[in-house]
Amino acid sequence: MRKTIFLSAITGVAVLCFAFVPDKKPWNAPAAAASKANPQKGAESISNGKALYAKHCQSCHGKTGMGDGTKASELKTEPGDFSKAAFQSQSDGSVFYKISEGRDDMPSFKKKMPDANDIWDVVNFVRTLKK
Repeated sequence: MRKTIFLSAITGVAVLCFAFVPDKKPWNAPAAAASKANPQKGAESISNGKALYAKHCQSCHGKTGMGDGTKASELKTEPGDFSKAAFQSQSDGSVFYKISEGRDDMPSFKKKMPDANDIWDVVNFVRTLKK
């Protein structure tokens, strides 16, 4: 009888643990957004993007974009790693969309960076963070 109660308790705890594991839902940009071409090019764009990244993004995403910023541990969602191929394989339009719109812990930056070229500059900077 004790063995049955013990096994039932263990099973119940395991079920509860797995029931509260958050789903890592995919974040795909709409096709129209993903296909947008990046109008910003060159070293000046990357330099501006680096400054904007340091101001707006670094606290969560980290200095090198590995998701290890000073605020990362406070987030409910993982900030991601910009150096990984999975991130770098996204189109510029997709990255622009995600910065602009935000989702969950990732805020929308449409109001903080109302000039779309500034967001494109951040896209260009995060491209430099690949391994």
